[in-house]
Amino acid sequence: MNVTRRTFLSASAAAMIGSILLPRNAQAAGYGLTAAPVTLPVVPGQPGTMLWGYNGSFPGPLLRVRQGERLRVALQNNLPQDTTIHWHGIRLPHAMDGVPGLTQLPVQPGESFVYEFDCADAGTFWYHPHAGNPEQVGRGLYGLLIVDEPDPPAVDRDVAWVLSDLRLDRGAQITGDFRNYMDVTHAGRLGNTALINGRLAQPYAVTAGERLRLRLVNTANARIFDLRFTDHAPWLVALDGHPLDAPQRLRSNDRVALGPGMRADLILDLTGEPGRRYPVLDRDFQGREHRLTDLAYGETPMAGAAGRAPRLAANPVAEPDLARAERLPLVLGGGMGVPYALRVDGGPVLDMREAFQKHRMAWSLNGQAMTDHAGHHGHEPLFRLKLGKSYILDVSNDTSRPHPLHLHGHVFRVLNQPGRPWRDTVLLQPGETAQLALLADNPGEWMLHCHILEHQAAGMMATVQVG
Repeated sequence: MNVTRRTFLSASAAAMIGSILLPRNAQAAGYGLTAAPVTLPVVPGQPGTMLWGYNGSFPGPLLRVRQGERLRVALQNNLPQDTTIHWHGIRLPHAMDGVPGLTQLPVQPGESFVYEFDCADAGTFWYHPHAGNPEQVGRGLYGLLIVDEPDPPAVDRDVAWVLSDLRLDRGAQITGDFRNYMDVTHAGRLGNTALINGRLAQPYAVTAGERLRLRLVNTANARIFDLRFTDHAPWLVALDGHPLDAPQRLRSNDRVALGPGMRADLILDLTGEPGRRYPVLDRDFQGREHRLTDLAYGETPMAGAAGRAPRLAANPVAEPDLARAERLPLVLGGGMGVPYALRVDGGPVLDMREAFQKHRMAWSLNGQAMTDHAGHHGHEPLFRLKLGKSYILDVSNDTSRPHPLHLHGHVFRVLNQPGRPWRDTVLLQPGETAQLALLADNPGEWMLHCHILEHQAAGMMATVQVG
């Protein structure tokens, strides 16, 4: 379904893939989210898939407020496990961050919890559990949070593609092999069924002449989406919810790479020929392209909102002082293919065999592996940052796998990427380095972890103390 400024899609478009409904709130409102098992159709021609969802939907309901408004969400847990909600990318008070044992007690089955915070930044964000991450996200628990800017760009449609995957058996049911050895020590839980908005991707109906704001969100456990819009030249206007200082024009061979947790806002002018289909291609880790979906043009063009590239207003993020910033090394280590040693929860140094056999740990940050067995209690922070001081994290990926590194409660400028974009998650390929500059302006103890959830669960996480 779509909210449009013009009604132009034919009735036949209902058979094609839909977008998440993106209504604009007249005023801030509270929401209720109930996490519970649900059975829904995912694969055409197959029986319904047993999922875990919010309010009986997959993905969960869209939550939408205006920039500066207060969001209030009451969570009811009807799952057979403890859960929480983490508000990915939102700069909020520590107590509302949704990390069990660190910011709140886990919400037990049958219990509830109320999250309430102001949304200072406009952009595309999402929510998901931070308890039982690999299984709960892998079973479908996630949804979008959109914070509207006061003056949004003129487009004909504001739509979202929630990109994810599921690992299904032949009966279209989710397999129960969470945290198995291969996933934990290699690439994470890669599904065998790629989805857009919770359904097997079908052609996406568009009209020649229209302009879309296309919000791309990767909610998968481990899959990296690496998209190419053939014969189109979208504008990249925001990453991880934060506007670029200058929009970047993408050509037909340019790609949008999104690791788990990452988002991108595109302005897509539909310049194709009426009646034609143009593939949107995804590239896997072996470099092979496959068709994710098609931009399927209707027969009748329209006069849309296309024009010059829009420039979104910057969010109120304080700039780090690069001249006075303290530099901190951060080494991503572990995994198969690279010999390693690590400390588990501050204990003795273990080789890779001992670490996995004794603790099922396989990854580390600066040689430290953090378990979640004790609900994050008792861990020494990896870094202690002084409130109000600037820092540069010199990150290096010394593993044989890519890692999307995510920091809670803050955003950082990626100094080695074009335009130095603000991000909350950065994707590092094997052997790659990055320089992340931030101002430590949000007090509390914040999670820092790989957002391939099996890597996080197997040790590639830590906390950063700001105060």
